[in-house]
Amino acid sequence: MLFSLVKKDLLLAKKYLMFMTIFSFVSPLLIASRSSFSDTGFVSLLITVLLTEYILYISISSLEDKSKGAALLCTTPYKRNGVIKAKYLLILIIFMCCFILYTILTYLGISPNIQQMSITKIGTIMLVLSIFFGILIPVQVKFGYEKTKYIGFIIVFLTPFVLPNLIKWYTSSNLSINFTISLSQNIYGWIPFVLSLIIGYISMQVSIRIYSKKDL
Repeated sequence: MLFSLVKKDLLLAKKYLMFMTIFSFVSPLLIASRSSFSDTGFVSLLITVLLTEYILYISISSLEDKSKGAALLCTTPYKRNGVIKAKYLLILIIFMCCFILYTILTYLGISPNIQQMSITKIGTIMLVLSIFFGILIPVQVKFGYEKTKYIGFIIVFLTPFVLPNLIKWYTSSNLSINFTISLSQNIYGWIPFVLSLIIGYISMQVSIRIYSKKDL
């Protein structure tokens, strides 16, 4: 049933899917070619995923808002918690698709700046997404699309300009944060994934609680 709801969302965004697929494939190359620091793959994938996720998510939210889709779904056998879970599942599926496209780029060898990333870096990207959408989705569920659409827009579209500068500042300032954890390197690499899942789960439960009490 969840996949049926995700399929519904993808059908709503079908006119954007081809463009966003091309964008997700080309964007890492463009960003990497303009980056002036070493870890271009990480930055290019993070920015690409964040933009792709947000554009598709906000496009679907806009169409649902115009068509009163939330109210109509409540007249169907779909439960409210299923509607919310489908939103989070959609975010995960889009992330996986973007990662697959990036992996294809690494094997094609089109750019030396596009290289395979470690589990920790992939998890870090997923963690950033979990924090961003973990805040955005409950806020949007609470206050509605119209009142929140510009918040994410400003944050996401400032990211390509702000994030590279933040990374440059961090790498040039010689700051270091050291944690002493008695774990193997393999387990340590999966910590961002675990944190992202925890944040996503908490956010989803908050969204479900808000949505269950909302008058549609």
